[in-house]
Amino acid sequence: MSHFSFKNSMKIGNIEYGERPVFLAPMEDVTDIGFRMLCKRFGAAMVYTEFVSAEALVRDVKSTVQKLTIADEERPVGIQIYGRDVDAMVEAARIVEQARPDVIDLNFGCPVKKVAGKGAGAGMLQNIPKMLEITRKVVDAVSLPVTVKTRLGWNAEQLIITDLAEQLQDCGIQALTIHGRTRAQMYTGNADWTLIGEVKRNPRIHIPVIGNGDIKSLEDADRAFEEYGVDAVMIGRATFGCPWIFSRRELTLDEKIDVLEEQLRINVERIDEYRGILHTRRHLAASPVFKGIPNFRQTRIAMLRAETVEELTRILEEMRNYLNEK
Repeated sequence: MSHFSFKNSMKIGNIEYGERPVFLAPMEDVTDIGFRMLCKRFGAAMVYTEFVSAEALVRDVKSTVQKLTIADEERPVGIQIYGRDVDAMVEAARIVEQARPDVIDLNFGCPVKKVAGKGAGAGMLQNIPKMLEITRKVVDAVSLPVTVKTRLGWNAEQLIITDLAEQLQDCGIQALTIHGRTRAQMYTGNADWTLIGEVKRNPRIHIPVIGNGDIKSLEDADRAFEEYGVDAVMIGRATFGCPWIFSRRELTLDEKIDVLEEQLRINVERIDEYRGILHTRRHLAASPVFKGIPNFRQTRIAMLRAETVEELTRILEEMRNYLNEK
């Protein structure tokens, strides 16, 4: 066993997260309100909205403003913003504060080209002075706890996270999430947790360190707590179509399909039929429930094409019957 002791409950600001909390990562087109509520029910200690463009928020773009809708049942909840302009990020943080999340998270980690290529998200790893200026100014502008999510560095030659963590802490952030990859790696290769552990062991770091990358189960999370001593673990892609990943109890097949149908209902009620289905379809197509079904490809295509709740529910029920007969 490792020497890390966990007597203390983790805190961000005034919020207690308990021991060894597991968080749902913010993910575009994934962490909508229906999915967040289910992850919370199954034990996620903290959930985050999809990331929100600061520029779009400042311009009052309706689809972006809608992402700020949060429900009390999902608390504690963080709203994550991204952008490359200092003033827009400050203004966006002030707008977000009005939505009353528990935390405002700054995204300096998104690797996708349309974000990082324009200097936002992980693109900020190429302009550390600006990253620090944004962080400082946002911390000064709002009274909510501000946290940051970033990566190890831009590429393998620039693994700057150990120093960067101290610099961000000096800006006044109250927690730091580190994804154990560089921007160049995108989502390929393996996440390197050794550097996350190094940040955590740095005696000058006194804010919580949240580790992220390649966590596919609660067993993986337990191992990360043991080996690297992080304060919390964040799960991303392994949650797709699998909100029960946060549960210590193994669900039956029927229960899992019930949950997926409920997710569809929540999304349709919260948004509208067309977009609610859009939001849910990718979860269904990616859900581990259907892994290993022969010729599932046709069914997946049908799921991704379904346009009514009735149609999608019928496909799910057919799958349920098929799996139960096996």
